[in-house]
Amino acid sequence: MKLLLRLVILPAITGIIIAAGILFFFPSQLENGSASSLSQHSGPVSYADAVNKAAPAVVNIYTTKVIQERTHPLFNDPFFRQFFGKRNEPKRQRMQSSLGSGVIISSDGYLLTNNHVVANSDEIIVALKDGRESYARVIGTDPETDLAVLKIDIKDLPTITLASSDSVRIGDVVLAIGNPFGVGQTVTMGIVSATGRNQLGLTTFEDFIQTDAAINPGNSGGALINAYGNLIGINTAIFSKSGGSQGIGFAIPSLLANQILEEIVQYGSVTRGWLGIETQVMNRDLAKSLGLNEVTGLLIAGVYRLGPADKAGIRPGDILLEVGGETVISDLQAMGKITQTKPGESINITVLRNGKEKKITAVVGKREPQQR
Repeated sequence: MKLLLRLVILPAITGIIIAAGILFFFPSQLENGSASSLSQHSGPVSYADAVNKAAPAVVNIYTTKVIQERTHPLFNDPFFRQFFGKRNEPKRQRMQSSLGSGVIISSDGYLLTNNHVVANSDEIIVALKDGRESYARVIGTDPETDLAVLKIDIKDLPTITLASSDSVRIGDVVLAIGNPFGVGQTVTMGIVSATGRNQLGLTTFEDFIQTDAAINPGNSGGALINAYGNLIGINTAIFSKSGGSQGIGFAIPSLLANQILEEIVQYGSVTRGWLGIETQVMNRDLAKSLGLNEVTGLLIAGVYRLGPADKAGIRPGDILLEVGGETVISDLQAMGKITQTKPGESINITVLRNGKEKKITAVVGKREPQQR
């Protein structure tokens, strides 16, 4: 009995006394430990603070344009058109309205939206969340990234805080704020499904953040924010067969959008470098047909006559290995390096020709905007 008391009962009683002492004298330690454990496995109960921070800087955009159309289908008939001719053909005007969203970037009235929201518009009206409205003027557009910069003249404007889109990770919680279907400002939640999406055929320069946050017509140009209410992207497109959200939306990263904004505000347009080459992505079959032991670089499939590359001595069939001192990883990366070089500046290029590396210096030309 004494042995049982010494080995079992006394240690148990001692443990109970110590536990009771901790609960009585240090209750906060236990609570903090539980809260810390919980916080590692659960997100905030509400994202209201993030929305309240960002939503005032997200605006609704209403555009109108005048459409010329024939007064009657009979004027499509060649028999009737011969009496009027194209110049004298009766026409009538009608107003076509569309809607979208935008984000106020600076307190002096500059805001970002999609180019396709305001393209060819005769009138643009911006409506703020607080009820104020203003006519907007287009400062500049960049169809190749589907971005446009507008300017409104309203005092005491709310602005959004930019976050670095480079820090965005797959699985991050994101919120999309915009004006879907014209019902008014709406917030939807999702996660980042992918980053660096390209070759979608949506724009010339593609580096999209993909999200499953519901994005619908009217959300274009609106904000994609993180859980702290900071801007990480401009919502621009959805992948849908029905025209509604199917869980695949795309946003232009905030770093790219801000870069375009700054250049348009400063110069009125975006200037990009151009070499005048057409490239083809290498694969095993193509590399084998060219006698290469490894898949590397990009095949230069075409060179524009009298373009910068042609003048520098680059030929079709060369393998592009390095651009501006960087090893070529993808066509997107190589194009980005070229377009970021100012026209008139030189760029160093390394190509593989007939099994030997050749270093070439080319003077970059100016890329003409490509309308989409």
